[in-house]
Amino acid sequence: MNILICDDEPQILHQISEKVHNDFPEWQIMKVGNSTELLGLLQEQECDILLLDIDMPVINGLDIARRLENLKKKPLLIFVTSHDELVYDSLQFHPFGFVRKSYLETELPRVLRDCEKEINSHSRHYHFRTSEGEIKLLLDDILYFESEGNYISVYAKDISYRFRETITTLQNTLEKFGFIRIHRGFLVNQSAVEVLGTDELKLYNGMKLPIGRNYAETAKKRMMRYMLQ
Repeated sequence: MNILICDDEPQILHQISEKVHNDFPEWQIMKVGNSTELLGLLQEQECDILLLDIDMPVINGLDIARRLENLKKKPLLIFVTSHDELVYDSLQFHPFGFVRKSYLETELPRVLRDCEKEINSHSRHYHFRTSEGEIKLLLDDILYFESEGNYISVYAKDISYRFRETITTLQNTLEKFGFIRIHRGFLVNQSAVEVLGTDELKLYNGMKLPIGRNYAETAKKRMMRYMLQ
């Protein structure tokens, strides 16, 4: 989970980031101290959750929330404020929640756990860029990835694409979603496997993929755990 924190008060910014780190140590935390820097970062990098101070100089949190509509991926927005009277004005931007600065210790963990549940409840997608433009595939529709040097071919149920990436990067990104490295050149969706053999496996669409010697033990253990569930 990637979370971006913006507050112009250094002490509050540090307090929030420390609280997030202590309660959600596996999350990636980015923090900025002014709204101008935040807008630049949002153009370069996506985040899942945005913790945003409402009352800031130059560009306030409500103006930033208005600009979020232009983002390709809109994060879950949590307003953080010490001015309760501003909450009503912020409702027009449909924030996911609010946190009062005087109640950070109790309110912040609760709303972040709600964010985590909300994000995990949606179907996951894998995004990548090809010569045809930006592509988004449901993870459930992807059968396997095949490495070809610095390029990857992804095979879904009814279509395939080729894009620039390494299979190790894919493995690190998708392993937690049930994708298993079975060979130096193959990463397979465990839910697409019909038959698990000694040196190859068969997918439900009839495709057979090799199981590499160096990956066999770990891949088979993971596949067996999945099949026995």
